[in-house]
Amino acid sequence: MYNKMANTEERLQQLKAFDESKAGVKGLVDDGITKVPSIFMYKPEDPSAEDIPSFGNPTSQHQFGIPVVDLGDVLAGRPTKVIQDIRRAAESVGFFHVVNHGIPKRLLEEMLEATRGFHELPREVKAEYYTRDPMKKVKYFSSYNLYQSRFATWRDSMFCDMAPEPLDPQELPLVCRDITMEYSEQVQKLGVTLFELLSQALGLKPDHLFGLDCEKEHLIISHYYPPCPEPELTIGTAKHKDGTFITLLLQDHIGGLQVLHENQWIDVLPVPGALIVNFGTLMQIISNDKFASINHRVVAKKEGPRVSVGCFFQPAPSDNPSRLYEPIKELTSKENPPIYRTITTKEYFTELYKNSINEVPVLKALKL
Repeated sequence: MYNKMANTEERLQQLKAFDESKAGVKGLVDDGITKVPSIFMYKPEDPSAEDIPSFGNPTSQHQFGIPVVDLGDVLAGRPTKVIQDIRRAAESVGFFHVVNHGIPKRLLEEMLEATRGFHELPREVKAEYYTRDPMKKVKYFSSYNLYQSRFATWRDSMFCDMAPEPLDPQELPLVCRDITMEYSEQVQKLGVTLFELLSQALGLKPDHLFGLDCEKEHLIISHYYPPCPEPELTIGTAKHKDGTFITLLLQDHIGGLQVLHENQWIDVLPVPGALIVNFGTLMQIISNDKFASINHRVVAKKEGPRVSVGCFFQPAPSDNPSRLYEPIKELTSKENPPIYRTITTKEYFTELYKNSINEVPVLKALKL
C-alpha cells in the first residue's frame, strides 16, 4: 500500500512539473530527451494486438481504403451521386475524405503552416496562452485530461472556440490570427453544405439538421505531435470517439491517424487537398445508429513534427444547456425503435466527460 501511495505521489509530482513548465511535449523534445518519461507510457485498459501502437501495415492498406467523396459532383449537377456516396461511407466506415470542397489549397497549406508556427514559438511566448481554464476561448495545453488520465499523450494542442459567439481575433496569437479567422469562415460554409447533404443522406429534408443546431457551434483545435524517441511506448491520441455531430480534419503529409475497422487498425493515409470527415457520438444518437461514430487514434512517430487541425461541430453546452437531443423521430418506427434516451445538452456533455475519464463508451451509458 505504501509503495502504491508513494508511486502515486511521485507521478503527481511529475505531472505537475510537466504542466507547470508550460513547455508541452515539444519542450521535452527541445531539451533533448532520448527516453519517453513514465507519465507518457501508454497502458491500454485491455491490452491486445490491436492496441499496440504501430503505423504502416502494408497488408491492411491493400485490403481497405477510406472512401473519397467528390463534392465537385454537387457543382456539376450530380448531388444524388454525392448523397449516395456519403450514405455508403457513413454506413460502412464512418470516415471519409472530401475533395473539391471549395476551400483553396493555399488556405489549407497556410493553416498547417500557421499551426506549426504557433507551436514552434519560443516557449516563453507560448506560455502566455497555456491554461486549463475552461472559460478561456483560446488556450494552449498538453493532454486535455492530464491529471485524470492513466497516461499523458504525446502532443500539444491549441483550442479556439470560434462560434456561436464570435471570437475576438485579438485573442488569437498573431502568428496564426488572420489565417485562423479565414479558415474558420471557410469550414463553417463547408459544414453547412455537409449538413444539407447528410440530412438528405438520412432521407430527410435538406435543412433538417439545421433545426437541431448542428452547424451552430464549432471549435478549432490544432494538434502538434513532436517526433518521439520511443514511439512504441506512447500514443499521440488514445483510442476514442469524438463527441461531436461531425469533425472535419486537416492533416499534413506525415500521417499517423488510424481508424478501427473490423477489429483492425487501418492507416488513414493523407490525400493531398482533402479533408477528413468523421461522425461523432451525437450524430450516432440523433441518427439512431444510421451514422456510426468510429474509434480512432493517432500513433506517435519518430518522424515529425506532425500537425493537424480539427474543426468540431457540436452544440455549445453553455449556449442552451436545456436543449434536448434524441433519435430523430422520422428515423424511428415500431420496427426500428429509439436506441438512445432523450438528454439535454448539459447532460450529454456531463456524461461524455465522466465516461471519457472512466474509459466507458458514452453511447453505452445513454442507451435505453
